[in-house]
Amino acid sequence: MQEQAPETIAPETIEVEVAYALPDKQKIMTLQVSPGTTARQAVRASNIVAVFPEIDIDAAPLGIFSHTLGTKGMPSAEEYVLQPLDRVEIYRALIVDPKEVRKQRAAKAREERAAQKAQQKAE
Repeated sequence: MQEQAPETIAPETIEVEVAYALPDKQKIMTLQVSPGTTARQAVRASNIVAVFPEIDIDAAPLGIFSHTLGTKGMPSAEEYVLQPLDRVEIYRALIVDPKEVRKQRAAKAREERAAQKAQQKAE
């Protein structure tokens, strides 16, 4: 008697998450998508703009578990095919360049040190 190999049936859908966060409000939406769905397609299918109408779905940078799509060898959001249980994160634009903030902080610290030295000399 020969053993039969178990049949592998492709799932009709896979479960993924779409996440977006503001400082005071966050939302993670779980949805079922067809295998072959891209990250950008999942964001559109989630209808997250009903909760956050300010999101520009076509322009927003996306990532998978903190890895920005389209950078560091990652495929773009239009090319990345989702795997089961992937979480697509929608990123907000930076308000201020972090390098500029560091420069401003360093300049302020220099000014404070100079003021302290001037005050010590005056005493």
